[in-house]
Amino acid sequence: MKTALDLYSLEIIKTIILFLFFIILNFILKKIIKGIGKRSSINIARVNLITRYVTVTLLLIVLLIEAIILGVEPNQITLVFSSVFAVVGIGLFAIWSILSNITSGVIMFFSFPYKVGDKIMIHDKDFPLEAIIEDIGAFQLHLRLDDGNLVTYPNNLMLQKAVTLVKKDAIEEDYD
Repeated sequence: MKTALDLYSLEIIKTIILFLFFIILNFILKKIIKGIGKRSSINIARVNLITRYVTVTLLLIVLLIEAIILGVEPNQITLVFSSVFAVVGIGLFAIWSILSNITSGVIMFFSFPYKVGDKIMIHDKDFPLEAIIEDIGAFQLHLRLDDGNLVTYPNNLMLQKAVTLVKKDAIEEDYD
């Protein structure tokens, strides 16, 4: 009589290789993201946030590959994903601005010329403001006005409005 180990030895080996690949690739991607953050003087909290996004995305891909290794048919995977995406899509349609801000936060991580500590001027016809960037989060920027008030400004608006750098004063952070 064959044991489960004998029956599924090939699947077990493939699974071990897949998860080792996941661990190694995740480690390499974390180092790359931290390197980009350090070279660009990006806030460590933003670096950690992008690292989490990449890890979750990579884990979802690994779980999809693992399902294929274990013998799940592609049409079954398609059925599950289409059902999940339909439900999630309907739910996320109601909160599209949150997704817009998260996406803007990821874009700003890689190509945002302003850093924490910089004084900027946002040219908004309804609400022009001049403030110092205190924090750049996943959803919004925290801006400190000259009078001491704290303003949160959505990331997606930051990419849509014209912004002028008034004074560069980026803060150095420890990445180790």
